[in-house]
Amino acid sequence: MKLTRIATPAALAVAALTLASCSPSGGDEAADDATGGASADAPLYEQLPDEIKDAGQITMAGDTHPPYRTIEEDGSFTGIDPDLQAALSEELGVPFVFETASGLDAMLTGMLSGRYDAFNGPVRATPERQEQFDAIVWMTTRTSYVYLAERADELSDPEALCDSRVAGVTGSVSESQLEHYAEWCDSNGLGAPEFIGLADSNATFLAVNSDRADYAATTQGGAIDLQAADPDTYEYVVQTDEQGAGVDQLAMFLPKDMGLAEPMLAAFENIFDNGEYDRIMEEWGISDVAVDAPVLNPTTEAE
Repeated sequence: MKLTRIATPAALAVAALTLASCSPSGGDEAADDATGGASADAPLYEQLPDEIKDAGQITMAGDTHPPYRTIEEDGSFTGIDPDLQAALSEELGVPFVFETASGLDAMLTGMLSGRYDAFNGPVRATPERQEQFDAIVWMTTRTSYVYLAERADELSDPEALCDSRVAGVTGSVSESQLEHYAEWCDSNGLGAPEFIGLADSNATFLAVNSDRADYAATTQGGAIDLQAADPDTYEYVVQTDEQGAGVDQLAMFLPKDMGLAEPMLAAFENIFDNGEYDRIMEEWGISDVAVDAPVLNPTTEAE
């Protein structure tokens, strides 16, 4: 498993400063191409819309969200997402380029304005979002709540999350899932947790490190990655079905009517067939949240 993760408080602080220096308003590009230049010989190149062929690249919105994306000190991205885009690029024949953006709203509105061609989340596929975007589901997740291992005696019990302070990314899966958790708390005569909305995952982990929050709400893959990188510092609890979790479908989002969804789905299908998808999921230690096949615009329950 790769361990180029953000785990220690010092590393988290460095990454947060790096992200702040790459504000979306400045238009700074935060990564090199996932591959080289365009290749018309790629299997799916001819299926790409002319807009993408003319641009010679697919521009992805990106923030720091380990293990999906980590912004390194030199401004480049590492993680599952860059590895996945490199595999997809081989099928599509154009490179993926990341541009930093802060917050889900900025990424979604940036796609609607034509600034970004796609965003790979982790974003929950919902009917409301699918009214404006095409969604290709390529993994699932359960929300997990990370806490400092030194506080395990007081925070490891699922009931401890009730009446606690929970940091999470504003507009993320975890925010809606915490609402379900609050309902479970109420049914057990316990107080609701307080949600502290922040810009990205690094900020949520920093909030835990600084005692601004008791827990950081994140995807199951994010919790697995963080603990693997620093098992003596962090532990986590996973939200159960009884606590209203269910399994969330996470997707790559693309603007509707752009003509990119169909070739992108075909590219995902190809990397499922040739084993690249399984290899990437295994390499990053998140095979337990893999899916059998990618799905375009699934039917999901409303938030």
